Amino acid sequence: MRVLVVGGGGREHALVWKIGQSPIVKKIFCAPGNAGIASQAELVNINAENISGLVDFAEGKSIDLTVVGPEAPLVAGIVNEFERRGLSIFGPSEEAARLEGSKVFAKEFMERFSIPTGKYRVFSEREKAVSYLQDIEPPVVIKAEGLAAGKGVTVAMSCDEAIEAVDRILRHKIFGEAGKRIIIEEYLEGEEATLLAFCDGETVALMVSSQDHKRIFDGDQGSNTGGMGAYSPAPVVTPLVMEKIYRRIFLPTVQGMWTLGFPYRGVLYGGLMICQGEPYVLEYNVRFGDPETQAVLPLLKTDLIEIIYACLEGRLFQLPINWDDGVAVCVVLASGGYPGAYETGKVISGVEEAEKLPEVVIFHAGTARRDDGTLVTSGGRVLGVTGRGGDHAGAMERAYQAAGKIHFAGMHYRKDIGRRALARIFLDK
Repeated sequence: MRVLVVGGGGREHALVWKIGQSPIVKKIFCAPGNAGIASQAELVNINAENISGLVDFAEGKSIDLTVVGPEAPLVAGIVNEFERRGLSIFGPSEEAARLEGSKVFAKEFMERFSIPTGKYRVFSEREKAVSYLQDIEPPVVIKAEGLAAGKGVTVAMSCDEAIEAVDRILRHKIFGEAGKRIIIEEYLEGEEATLLAFCDGETVALMVSSQDHKRIFDGDQGSNTGGMGAYSPAPVVTPLVMEKIYRRIFLPTVQGMWTLGFPYRGVLYGGLMICQGEPYVLEYNVRFGDPETQAVLPLLKTDLIEIIYACLEGRLFQLPINWDDGVAVCVVLASGGYPGAYETGKVISGVEEAEKLPEVVIFHAGTARRDDGTLVTSGGRVLGVTGRGGDHAGAMERAYQAAGKIHFAGMHYRKDIGRRALARIFLDK
């Protein structure tokens, strides 16, 4: 079969890598892809948000299955358009994708179906939002309603900081239409975790848990990023917590979408806060996470293509999904200056040497090749270095050993991906 993967980052490289392991896949295309993906798929020069171009390509090339990585095309209705043309595609419909496309919709949905989340208020006028902030105690969380490339959330520790966030969104309109409304949300204190799930409209199959690291510096300091690394599984998600997540969050979410008439088929992402053993939803995403995917998929033993078709055909309940008992740790190597301004075109060395290490996989995110074949940086997050091991310490050692072999000017990365897991395991003992 012929598969098209939409997107060009580390998540999409992980998808291409995993899809390529299926014995029934004969050809993979990726639009637009990156330099690493080019060694495993044929790159297609079509932007991930060019829906008409993608559907024309899929039809013209007799693509059997399209898998969508990023959120923007899903929110824009790529699944609806492919299905209108009779093409098979994996992801939620435009209507179901509102769970990520509109944080207001998501909060109202959770309230309607009694899904645990923080208390909130919605505002479209700056003065009313400021007045409300002056009446409550910080810290609070300020969120732009729409898609903001992971930069639309501010955890404000003071009233002044909260007002600054409101002004950036509502007065200065830094997110444009995505910031027409804001949510002021209760600050939940605990430990964050991510759960991804395969969904076929009725059945939910939870993946192994993971934990992202959003802040740029060690110790969760500095600016928010798209994610500086992840590990899987996350010890904070105990078997009891996992059962609560399934029963209180994922199952009622999928049942609620069915009730609304928008069956949820695809991957559902729950960004969660675990507060003294109780899970709460911080946000929904409607696709694989990045970089969580680079830690989760290396632990998947079942053929991903089999799972996708089980979701599309409504028979997920019939398919046993098996996971490796080990651990995977992904460390993101970033360009100097990221998440702010950064330069591209820096020569990357050491990738081939790192890939020779046992139980190491390198996923490309922001990479390109010059005409002479030289590998160079082309984005803020450049590479995801994933190490696998029997436990968290072993996986961390492999990931950081591999990261140490790779170099480019200005390269920086967090040195503490996985340490929170080690600390929790030690305390539990």
